[in-house]
Amino acid sequence: MKKLFAEFFGTFWLVFGGCGSALFAAGIPNLGIGFAGVSLAFGLTVLTMAYAVGHISGGHFNPAVSFGLWAGGRFSAKDLLGYIVAQCIGAIAAAGTLYTIASGKIGFAIDNTKAGAFASNGFGAFSPDGYSMQAAFLAEFVLTLFFLLVILGATDKFANGKFAGIAIGLALTLIHLISIPITNTSVNPARSLSQALFVGGEPLSQVWLFWAAPILGAIAAGFIYKNLLQNNSQA
Repeated sequence: MKKLFAEFFGTFWLVFGGCGSALFAAGIPNLGIGFAGVSLAFGLTVLTMAYAVGHISGGHFNPAVSFGLWAGGRFSAKDLLGYIVAQCIGAIAAAGTLYTIASGKIGFAIDNTKAGAFASNGFGAFSPDGYSMQAAFLAEFVLTLFFLLVILGATDKFANGKFAGIAIGLALTLIHLISIPITNTSVNPARSLSQALFVGGEPLSQVWLFWAAPILGAIAAGFIYKNLLQNNSQA
């Protein structure tokens, strides 16, 4: 249970910090943090929670990460469901908290006909810069694949584990710098689901892509690292 609570709180912080920065801090005229600030916020959420609770649960905070670690031989299949449920509940709780806070501003409303509404992900007309479904799928697949390669490499028993959280946090920052204009950046099915549930409409119907592409990319990374990169001769 401690591991599941760690995943709950870690995923809550990721969604609250990352999506919260997009909702509250990115759009303030002349003072907003913009894409770069939101990217850094997402990276900082993972970095801080990796050191806060990573030693308890492994610091996944993301169903795709759990699948990737399983594919890489670092995580047991019997624990997958529990971790994913805890991550989704944490993400949804964070989205609910964000909604409650946002509702405290006069005139607040979610326009589910607008790209990026309530920090949701999307493609086509719901991509921030109009990217197609195919482009969105490829971006999410490739970026999650490399995110898992960084995670697997940085946490390898032959790596310097003290700096793993920094490498992983910076990798997530870079991923957001690349892909916010494409999909508003997911690489995390729980983060996509939580926001889409509050938005509804077309963004919710598109959430399948933000489960399929990240999980497939993560699984591919797990197999690649395990079979092509991992130093098995010293294992």
